[in-house]
Amino acid sequence: MCGIVGAIAKRPLAEILLTGLSALEYRGYDSAGICFITDGKLNLIKTAGKVQALKDEVSAQQADGLVGIAHTRWATHGKPTVTNAHPHTAGSLAMVHNGIIENYQAIKQDLSAQGESFYSDTDSEVLVKLINHLRTKEQLPLLKALQQALTLVHGSYAIALIDKDDPEHLYLAKKGSPLIIGLGIGENFAASDVLALLPVTSRFIYLEDGDCAVLSREDVTIFDATGQPCQRNCSHLEISAEAISKGPYKHYMQKEIFEQPEALESTLLGRLDEDNISAEAFLNLPPELFASIKHVQIAACGTSYHAGLVGQYYLEEYAGVSATVTIASEYRYKRTVVPQHSLFITLSQSGETADTLAALKLAKEQGYAATLCICNNASSALVRNSDVVFLTRAGTEIGVASTKAFTTQLMALFLLTLGLGRANGQIDVAAGRRFAAALRQAPSEVRAQLQLDHEIAALSQDFAGLEHALYLGRGAMYPIALEGALKLKEISYIHAEGYASGELKHGPIALIDARMPVIVTAPHDSLVSKLVSNIEEVRARGGRLYIFAAEDVQLKENAQCRVLLTANREPLLAPITFCIPLQLLAYHVAVINGTDVDQPRNLAKSVTVE
Repeated sequence: MCGIVGAIAKRPLAEILLTGLSALEYRGYDSAGICFITDGKLNLIKTAGKVQALKDEVSAQQADGLVGIAHTRWATHGKPTVTNAHPHTAGSLAMVHNGIIENYQAIKQDLSAQGESFYSDTDSEVLVKLINHLRTKEQLPLLKALQQALTLVHGSYAIALIDKDDPEHLYLAKKGSPLIIGLGIGENFAASDVLALLPVTSRFIYLEDGDCAVLSREDVTIFDATGQPCQRNCSHLEISAEAISKGPYKHYMQKEIFEQPEALESTLLGRLDEDNISAEAFLNLPPELFASIKHVQIAACGTSYHAGLVGQYYLEEYAGVSATVTIASEYRYKRTVVPQHSLFITLSQSGETADTLAALKLAKEQGYAATLCICNNASSALVRNSDVVFLTRAGTEIGVASTKAFTTQLMALFLLTLGLGRANGQIDVAAGRRFAAALRQAPSEVRAQLQLDHEIAALSQDFAGLEHALYLGRGAMYPIALEGALKLKEISYIHAEGYASGELKHGPIALIDARMPVIVTAPHDSLVSKLVSNIEEVRARGGRLYIFAAEDVQLKENAQCRVLLTANREPLLAPITFCIPLQLLAYHVAVINGTDVDQPRNLAKSVTVE
């Protein structure tokens, strides 16, 4: 959520900062702003809506400078207006902020009582006013005022701050929201995501919680949470231009759907032996850990939560390990009983999701045998703070609606199931060999599913003008129904719900009529006969059925019921292979509806606030 870009250089920065903001549009936002120090003054420009509006205004004003900050805002406090957009100012200061200041109202009341006035509804303005108040009242250097202000606030923040009276420095601070430094030659940069800085550098420093930093053109000085100077490691990151371009595709989401075979191949590479996972599959894994695990607790949000639900089915069915899946925002606020020999698992594409990080922090105090994260971002806070790590290698995912991150999470959970099952004896050598052979088929099965694209595009025309949809699945396909419904509602704005098929008679059947499409996934498994009964219940009530079925599932097609045969030949892979047509359906319906596929309204790629 929100995006920060800052820089101090010997060259004009407008193009660099605005290009950086464009790279962060995938995170979700509703307004944008930029501020330079020009001729000893703050040159501030803010707009509502897309970054392009800000680019147009900067061009019209010919605004530029050698030090500057820029921001895309996702509204939390106050409506998405120009007034509430960042940067916010106080005296000679301008600041951009990601995160939430939880006690801003109390601070605002205190400052108001001392004569301070406010122009916006945001918590961020309160913070910059507090910094300026401390600096002027106590005659503090700006760094000291910043550090002191941060001891008074509760919540999360990533801050970039400039002072028109000090054009030789850019100030940064981080807690609970990502912020990185990009290193150049005679110039230095800051951003909330490396993607914003890839055109100008490949060397990055990842700030830790509690850090403050002062950037000049030649130097970077970092102070830890105690205020002492410290060193942070510099990472070299190479991401190709192709990885962050759309290539021949119309949208990033479309590209990322079609990248899934390669993403799955990359996720498997070097991690699968003939009948077990390889020793290198899970980083920092103690050899004896898996054999001791009796229970798994999974915490995740959104699409990752759905992956966790699939993982629960597989861990219990194949590895004989009890599993619980909890939405991370619920886990952090409920009392949890931790059985002995329990493994705590977090799932996240970005590794910076605030609720998931908070759940991990709590879990580390609760007596788990270890914490494991499954993540797509090697440099994320989740990775840095977990005992054991599995990197999904999905590659850069820019579309807000997750696709390849989801399927690679499923692959990671299947590998975890194999590893735990082999370690505790629930999966023997022969079963392990079958399991491993099945996983190796996943990329080819997904490629085969993608061949349905044109047929699904034609079918999606039936959804034009509809307002509701129902998704049904049984067993491990129930979470896939949830995920299919989530994808449709995220990007097409059609209200959709996923249900376990057996729950149809317990309420949802009341909604069935000719205007309610019912989407069903039908693999050839032990539950298929039960699923067929549910299909007939929908058919009898005039519902419109769209069934994605394995080739050996016999279902009759007519004007009321469309059946698309899929290439799912390996039942173990059904969650991965059946989610592909559901992703394609959501994508094509969104295109028909004319929505912003890659940046759906009100949504953010990386949810870094509670």
